[in-house]
Amino acid sequence: MKKNFLIFLAIVFAANAQAQTFTLKSSDIGGQATQKQMLNGFGCTGENISPQLSWQNAPEGTQAFAVTMYDKDAPTGSGFWHWVVFNIPANITELKSGAGDLTKSLMPEGAIQSNSDGGRPGYGGPCPQPGTTHMYLITVYALKTKLTLDKNATPAIVGLFVNNNLISKASLVMYAKQ
Repeated sequence: MKKNFLIFLAIVFAANAQAQTFTLKSSDIGGQATQKQMLNGFGCTGENISPQLSWQNAPEGTQAFAVTMYDKDAPTGSGFWHWVVFNIPANITELKSGAGDLTKSLMPEGAIQSNSDGGRPGYGGPCPQPGTTHMYLITVYALKTKLTLDKNATPAIVGLFVNNNLISKASLVMYAKQ
């Protein structure tokens, strides 16, 4: 009986010791972009404010994070990268609303916002063509090292380095319609 009880305790302890799920959340978006997140340009009249993002349960060994926002529905043939951030320090678990605006200095020290497909660093909000709905995938990546890139890195190069150093990732989806 004592042996069975010890085995039971070992199983319970092992189950509790397993890592929790790496999760991304936002207090600003609930599946649908608002005027706050929408771009102000290209025919859109939003406020172009990046959403608040927070994550939890990063995997062991995480040395840095990256965050991207990607529109697979953009009529470019290859989608559109709206936001690319990397080298977010491993002790950071949140980006404040508006952190994608370089002039506000809200991004954690050491984080780099590289060029989006809009040709500039920082957040560029959704702006789908009139009458269409686009899906925007926002992803946080847990990385095993900081990336040896600068703010001039293209989204494709950042993606290559992110995927080569990936431990885990978590995503949420936001839809936008104009």
